[in-house]
Amino acid sequence: MGSHALTTPVAVVGMACTNFGEHWDRNVDDLLVEATHGALGSAGGLGVGDVDAFWLGSMISGVSGLTLTRPLNIAHKPVTRVENMCATGSEAFRNACFAVSSGAYDVVMAVGGEKLKDAGYSGLEMPSVPNDGTPPVLSAPAMYSMIVPAYARRYGVPEERIKEAMTHIAWKNHGNGARNPRAQFRREVPKETIAAAPALAGRLSVFDCSGVADGAAAAVIVRAEDAHRYTDSPLYVHALALDAGSGTGRNDSDYDYSDLAEASASARTAYAQAGITDPATQISLAEVHDCFTPTELVLMEELGFSERGKAWQDVLSGRYDRDGALPVNIDGGLKSFGHPIGASGLRMIYEMWLQFRGEAGERQVADPRFGLVQNQGGSPGDLVSAVTIVSDRRP
Repeated sequence: MGSHALTTPVAVVGMACTNFGEHWDRNVDDLLVEATHGALGSAGGLGVGDVDAFWLGSMISGVSGLTLTRPLNIAHKPVTRVENMCATGSEAFRNACFAVSSGAYDVVMAVGGEKLKDAGYSGLEMPSVPNDGTPPVLSAPAMYSMIVPAYARRYGVPEERIKEAMTHIAWKNHGNGARNPRAQFRREVPKETIAAAPALAGRLSVFDCSGVADGAAAAVIVRAEDAHRYTDSPLYVHALALDAGSGTGRNDSDYDYSDLAEASASARTAYAQAGITDPATQISLAEVHDCFTPTELVLMEELGFSERGKAWQDVLSGRYDRDGALPVNIDGGLKSFGHPIGASGLRMIYEMWLQFRGEAGERQVADPRFGLVQNQGGSPGDLVSAVTIVSDRRP
């Protein structure tokens, strides 16, 4: 029993990502076509017919594999549509990797896309799911705002210092996004502006919240032993982990909202698969699910990058800045990109694709060893978390 590394290692040999933003003149078909053909083109000029199977991640922009087959004119191919809340992009990637590693297929694609702006989708309105009526009706900012007082009580840190760290995270991610041509928000924002913004929920202002966006991303995956047939610079997958909690946190009066146990559990599984014993030093860069700034803060501890109760200090010291010891969300994160749900997990992996190929421009990290992607869905106490570890070194 247990979770193991892939018996047959796999590699990414092609990737593409659209610009994220308000694409009023394009529909989800256009975005999926751009991402899919872009990824195929970067994999030695493969065509759609060369792909054995597809996994499509979409939460609200499609209900079956036909969402992908129609715009791409794909006929008689297995296309599986998956959804796992905001971790949907990582779920598409994970299942596509499993399919290749199992020997079922030789060449597969993971594609994720979402068209949210036309639908009036808002982070202040949570999608309704049939239930017994007992769960509290709260917005996403309200649920994640509870991390701040919980963290303050747990570690005896004044909320004002936590707010300083949150401001630094927003400032950092906006600064990174200003250097990324695919980001939705490409402006640096002064710390004074961020700190002075009015509250939206608890200690959260609009600058502590990620935005809504349209976008798509795609990856071509093959066996590691075949990777150099398609590219000189493949990205190898070292770990794929997923953890789903019990979903009972908000029903427990003793639940600590600063405890994202699913993130910690998925990270431990991924580290075991990749043979990582000291993530704080062995991970060179990370893309994490910064849906809200306090989320990124506590994830630094859940992922083992900071000691418990010390992440706020590490954030303020610049440890996770672009020029810090462990750059986090160096592409700008959800904070600068927005969050087209089915695409976000693949967008994070796309940054790793660029970094390990030396194609990240002024965001480039020198000689990265391992990269970590953490993509989650839900809210504190009601969470799923996916962790992927990649490298240019073959397992």
